[in-house]
Amino acid sequence: MGQQTNAQPGPPDGLAYASARGKWVLTATVLGSGLAMLDGTVVNVALPRIGEDLGGGLTALQWTLNAYTLTLSGLLLLGGSLGDRMGRRRVYIIGVIWFTLASIGCAGAPSTGVLIAMRALQGAGAALLTPGSLAILQASFRREDRSTAVGAWSGLGGVATALGPIIGGLLVGVAPWGWRLVFLINLPIAVVVVVLSRRYVPESRDEQATGRLDVPGAVLASVGLGGVIYGLTEGPANGWTPVTIAVTATGAVLLALFLLVETRTAEPLLPLGLFRERQFTAANLVTFAVYAALAGALFLLPVQLQLVAGFSPVEAGAATLPITVMMLLLSARMGRLAARIGPRLPMTVGPIVAGLAMVWLSRVDAGATYLGAVLGPMLLFGLGLSTTVAPLTSTVLAAAPDHQAGVASAINNDVARVAGLIAVAVLPALAGLSPAAYADPAMMSAGFHRAVLIAGAVCAAGGLLALVTIRNPTHPATPAESHDHSDPALSCAACPVLAPHIKPR
Repeated sequence: MGQQTNAQPGPPDGLAYASARGKWVLTATVLGSGLAMLDGTVVNVALPRIGEDLGGGLTALQWTLNAYTLTLSGLLLLGGSLGDRMGRRRVYIIGVIWFTLASIGCAGAPSTGVLIAMRALQGAGAALLTPGSLAILQASFRREDRSTAVGAWSGLGGVATALGPIIGGLLVGVAPWGWRLVFLINLPIAVVVVVLSRRYVPESRDEQATGRLDVPGAVLASVGLGGVIYGLTEGPANGWTPVTIAVTATGAVLLALFLLVETRTAEPLLPLGLFRERQFTAANLVTFAVYAALAGALFLLPVQLQLVAGFSPVEAGAATLPITVMMLLLSARMGRLAARIGPRLPMTVGPIVAGLAMVWLSRVDAGATYLGAVLGPMLLFGLGLSTTVAPLTSTVLAAAPDHQAGVASAINNDVARVAGLIAVAVLPALAGLSPAAYADPAMMSAGFHRAVLIAGAVCAAGGLLALVTIRNPTHPATPAESHDHSDPALSCAACPVLAPHIKPR
């Protein structure tokens, strides 16, 4: 490549936020992370059309979501470690290209089997680019501008999350095959990201990183999780055959081996010592409950709205917009409030409020209108999540030593994603939604009502868990601490935690 396409080293003390190059670095990271965020929201809206076009029923739709989340969850920590060692810009660009090639494969998939395989490859690419986005900001900007840059990244990422379902609905509505455009939209964005990254983003790496990459841990975690999720998805849907039982048992054994390997590895992907801190463990358990409920409800909601209530793809896509708007408006304020009064009360009340919103969604049925049955629950949902996410993020970070803040936030990210994986696999079966329900609106509706009641109960249980396990700090946070802890929460707008894998400098 010519000299003009290769980024020059940044200033020794980092880039200024107000500089032209600083703005281009921010743009490259926002657009790159926006690929993964946009894809995560538009695909939900496209699920009914994918089912109509390719067939496969409800189980195939579960795997369309879970194949992506599975490889992303299993490889996320490894992706962050690769960036630290090989160069964050290099791994970030590789991840964007990988993700885009897999997106082309998704768009051209002739069957659900091929689509699921391409989604798994897409998740692996996202595992390379997702941790690199905020790590690049942390490494590129001077210390006094990092919070501003992260705050701008969070807000703009929230906009991408808000627009995703609407864009997805518009694309899906083009034609029965319009869902393929949902994946092709990634191409022009990826080209811009690669060009900007090569030209403006300075290369950085963790010069203190030593030892080998924990590849065995990553393999054991990914394959083990895949085996368990396979069993939880296929067993209830198609029966517990000897093959299904064997795969599930193998997955459980591999996960146990993963924990054993992590105790004996010098630089583990999952430092189990962090879980000796009660506050850290408690916050992650609350994360698991809240995001399992969130993922399960939002997986089934677009299907219910389109197949039962008769919403168009655009209307179904826009249905959750109030959640994102509420998050963008309230998350930082709730973070500052939690810093003053402590996280225990907000982390108790927030999940209970969100759980009540899920119960309220049980009114969505044939003939339901947006104003009459959807808007109220969405506003209440957004209020509950806004109250929960900021103190949850700050509690996780505060419970870990400063030098492990990056890996602590990455663990919390993975906990949220694994919770979503399990919820999408298990909730339909718990609610009595068999594969046949996808073709029967009455059966689908009855199962949806049971599912949102279960999700609401799980979410509220997360609040009760916070009540008995979360401790308030013994000293109040300073205004600066309150600001720093509330900013990252904005990136969570109505989607699983996108906390970075950052090595603080």
